[in-house]
Amino acid sequence: MSARAQVHTFFHDATNTAQHLVWCPETRQAAIIDPALDFDAKAGRTWCEAADEIIAFIYENDLKAAWVLETHVHADHLTAAPYLKDKLGVPVGIGAGVRDVQATFSALFNLEPEFSPDGSQFNHLFEDGEAFSVGSLSCRVIHTPGHTPACVTYLIGDTAFCGDTIFMPDFGTARCDFPGGDAATLYGSIQKILALPGETRLFVGHDYKTKGRDSFMWETTVAAERDDNVHVGGGATQGDFVTMREGRDAGLPVPMLMLPAVQVNIRGGAFPPAEPNGVSYLKVPLNAL
Repeated sequence: MSARAQVHTFFHDATNTAQHLVWCPETRQAAIIDPALDFDAKAGRTWCEAADEIIAFIYENDLKAAWVLETHVHADHLTAAPYLKDKLGVPVGIGAGVRDVQATFSALFNLEPEFSPDGSQFNHLFEDGEAFSVGSLSCRVIHTPGHTPACVTYLIGDTAFCGDTIFMPDFGTARCDFPGGDAATLYGSIQKILALPGETRLFVGHDYKTKGRDSFMWETTVAAERDDNVHVGGGATQGDFVTMREGRDAGLPVPMLMLPAVQVNIRGGAFPPAEPNGVSYLKVPLNAL
């Protein structure tokens, strides 16, 4: 097991997003994982209060940001990655599967011809198994599709950041009904996570509480997920999981921010090109989902 990472989580109440900051205690180098942009969908207004809180923490604790890491193209919040990239001078990375997501959604939104679904909107596309470092912390990327084709888990020191692939043991697993999602694929991806050492600290991307639990939670362990996850714990079979997941997904509504979030996030967080009046607009495809 690599060195013990330090982690601080900033919970974004408006979208139930766990934004994680992980750093090397020796070098103070840090990575920001899944930052959220504040967004008022009713007014079409954005601001950066949540991102500024992360920046303030970095400066107050003498940290040196090295990466902004996206676990996938989010459908529940707009990313603050470009803002953090500009303010901190750091690259933005995402899994190489983002190209599949871009191809699907650029067609759905009929984006401008200049948009290239090649991942070039990000600084780095991580391949499955790719190694990198955050200071003295050894890091590895695990391709974990199923929720989306772009999903990855970042193994950083003794921690793993799995985005939406798996949640707290009492909440379960990600939905698989988005374009490019697949329940059997997700089951296989989760098995990769559960194969990590049991003591690995696992940080999830969202939490919504559950009946009988009053507080939000975002940290668990691989061992706890193996034993107690309500969807895959205790040795649940692929067949049982797929039946459960597909049945459950059939009754779920489209996430409230999916349409604005995805068309911004496939651009690496950039807004659509401004029109002649200087304003950027988001599209709502009618009767297409």
